[in-house]
Amino acid sequence: MSNFQTQITEAYTFEGNSFTLGGAVLDGKAIENTPVKLPLRTLNRHGLIAGATGTGKTKTLQFLAESLSANGISVVVMDMKGDFSGISQLGTLNDKITQRSAQIGTSWQPNAFPVEFLSLSGQEGVPLRATVTEFGPVLFSKILELNDTQSGVVSLLFKYCDDKQLPLVDLKDFKKALQYLTNEGRKEIEAEYGAISPATTSTILRKIVELEQQKADQFFGEVSFDVNDLVRIDENGKGYIYLLRLMDMMDRPKLFSTFMLSLLAEIYATFPEEGDVEQPKLVLFIDEAHLIFKEASKALLDQLETIIKLIRSKGVGIYFCTQNPKDIPSSILAQLGLKIQHALRAFTAADRKAIEEAAENYPLTDFYKTDELLTQLGIGEALVTALNEKGNPTPLVHTLICPPSSRMDTISDAELSAVVAQSALKNKYAQVLDSQSAYEILGAKMQQAQQVQAQAVAQKEAEKQAKVEAKIEAQKKDEPSMLESVLKNPIAKQVTSTVMREVTRGLLGALGLKSKRGGWF
Repeated sequence: MSNFQTQITEAYTFEGNSFTLGGAVLDGKAIENTPVKLPLRTLNRHGLIAGATGTGKTKTLQFLAESLSANGISVVVMDMKGDFSGISQLGTLNDKITQRSAQIGTSWQPNAFPVEFLSLSGQEGVPLRATVTEFGPVLFSKILELNDTQSGVVSLLFKYCDDKQLPLVDLKDFKKALQYLTNEGRKEIEAEYGAISPATTSTILRKIVELEQQKADQFFGEVSFDVNDLVRIDENGKGYIYLLRLMDMMDRPKLFSTFMLSLLAEIYATFPEEGDVEQPKLVLFIDEAHLIFKEASKALLDQLETIIKLIRSKGVGIYFCTQNPKDIPSSILAQLGLKIQHALRAFTAADRKAIEEAAENYPLTDFYKTDELLTQLGIGEALVTALNEKGNPTPLVHTLICPPSSRMDTISDAELSAVVAQSALKNKYAQVLDSQSAYEILGAKMQQAQQVQAQAVAQKEAEKQAKVEAKIEAQKKDEPSMLESVLKNPIAKQVTSTVMREVTRGLLGALGLKSKRGGWF
């Protein structure tokens, strides 16, 4: 046995449970009887799967998910391109699989794995929902892309609703609370919480509308997904593989990245401490991982770094899948125990520099020129280093990755519907609840306030009208009648006397004339 075989065999032989990732390669040739194995014990120390497009990252991820499931470990895969659905169906033998298996020295049998399809945006599958409260003010401000002032208002709103026991379940709850604190409840919060600018409120509301246009209202709500349902074993002892369908999220990286951070935070807060375990109980694969870190604030990066450091004690491993290790912040990259590096392409000076930097992330080796080999790896080949059972990095090894045993292609719509129809979680999360929350409570409070205000306005109007009517009545009593006014006027008196005399004379004359003519006297 050569020095290379001896070193690799000793480094990748473990006392506890392990599985074969592939076979060792030296000088472009597969070395017989030199399997590259991974220990289950250290797979909660997280990892990285990197490489250019078309180099085999997806199939490597698929094989890893299969191996974990076969060992009773549940898996969550963020499926950004819809490439993993075939894992639910039996694979088909072909010449490439036969040749690869022979080179590695392993046997191949077709297999299928228990799968649950999850959806964030109404696609077919188990609906994955979360409440606004579960997101918290920091992540919610992140998804809305708010500045510091606007984020402060969001924190104030969360604090108020928490103090007043007002559940923030969905987006309409958040909007109603914001409207209330800006209008009817403004005086209520100014003393204790501080005033809210109407201009800031308007900006946040516009951001909410934009979020609703991205169909985020389908995600926020109840029934909220219970992360404990991510840890399930089927009747054959295989861990369930949860495929989160994110094909329509490529143009909505903010929603995806914020959801991902929220999910990790929820898992960390919910799962009990496990300490050192023989194998993880849950492993998450985050495809297109650069979307999480793109434009992430320092606060969010710090939060994610903290979760990465601590969540392994909960029996959870996190694996980032991306094109270049540079997509991952160095502070997080340093926390990753398993590194599987597929080929990188060097088309520009910047590419060559990136390859040199990537080579520096791996252990030194006497058997490979790492920076050169990174551009020469074939499809399904990778440079691998892991952590042994003592937590030490294993030597870097050029590896032929084992082919997946499930279908290496997508499934049809009919096959997808058949899998979803058998889901044990579908009925649990299919129903949309609209329980009493901030929207209903504050809505009733605002309506009551409006009614009180309307009654006050009506009472003021009634009092005003009563005063007017009373004034009119008083004026009527104080003012003399027209006849009295005329009689009291001296000139009017004289005119009236003259008129009366003339009238009297006329009447008497008429009477006298009638008397003479008619002989009345």
